[in-house]
Amino acid sequence: MIITDRIYGEFRVDGILEEIIRSKPLQRLKGIHQGGASYLVNPNWNVTRYEHSIGVMLLIKKLGGSLEEQIAGLLHDISHTAFSHVIDFVIENDEENYHEKIVKPVIEGSDIPNILNKYGYDYKEIVLDDSVWTILEQPAPNLCADRVDYTLRDMSAYGQISPLDVKLFLENLSVKDGKMILHNIEAAEWFTETYYKEVIDFFMHPLNIYGCDFLVKALKIALMKQVINLDDLLRTDDEVMDILRSSENQEILSIIRKIHPGVIVKEDPCSWDLHRKTKIRIIDPAVLHEGILSNSSVLSQKVRATGKKILKKAAEGSFVRIVSDEKR
Repeated sequence: MIITDRIYGEFRVDGILEEIIRSKPLQRLKGIHQGGASYLVNPNWNVTRYEHSIGVMLLIKKLGGSLEEQIAGLLHDISHTAFSHVIDFVIENDEENYHEKIVKPVIEGSDIPNILNKYGYDYKEIVLDDSVWTILEQPAPNLCADRVDYTLRDMSAYGQISPLDVKLFLENLSVKDGKMILHNIEAAEWFTETYYKEVIDFFMHPLNIYGCDFLVKALKIALMKQVINLDDLLRTDDEVMDILRSSENQEILSIIRKIHPGVIVKEDPCSWDLHRKTKIRIIDPAVLHEGILSNSSVLSQKVRATGKKILKKAAEGSFVRIVSDEKR
């Protein structure tokens, strides 16, 4: 299998990786959007969990990670429900980790264990403890393949960074003692600013907040009225939307009619209709400077200032005024 990725270029994949990619659970992720409800209000916000999962695997491969860690990267989002993290707002899970809580039954109910077993791997050792995969996952504020890929992927897809920006950043990224590091402070400053664009300018964009808020309301009612159940959320985004649109519940239909690309909203802390806070996400990349590994915030006033902006905005949340929710 030849994979052409928008971030990492062309790679040949075969064996166990190819079988996992072709499996039903991985293919389902083509219908799960990274941004949750975002694609419903802006069709251009269309990066999927499938694309991201492939990207994480390729980044781990590019950085010299083991085949086992590449497999873990490929499977790390396998249990994401429809609309990704929207479910966390539906069930009011502040940790935004519902997909991690259900990974074991999702994996066990799929053909993934059989594929892994065919090649001599136990799914429990690959999937259920990501602490052993130090390139794939790291606690904030460290870099990791998951965090780096979704930032580069979203910001590249949505026109916030250029291919040259990405190339220069990746040239300064490597692994030391199993963890990602950067080789100059300029790369750390650039990534910190790019991450800010991701978690504030995109995740907390007023239109994103609007789409999520209305979809959460619709899904809460649909679950309460038994129009859907939690297992239905293991389908794709569009399949769940079809169930909602086919519902005879007028309250649900009234809400989802207001989720469309013609919505006009603006941020307005003085006169707002919606207010939402999201999980606090900060970044402080490790930098190898003059032979010593240091957090970039120690070396750069710019990184420190950007981190403060993220914390301040996350604490305040986003205040959204609905200018128009009528279809044009």
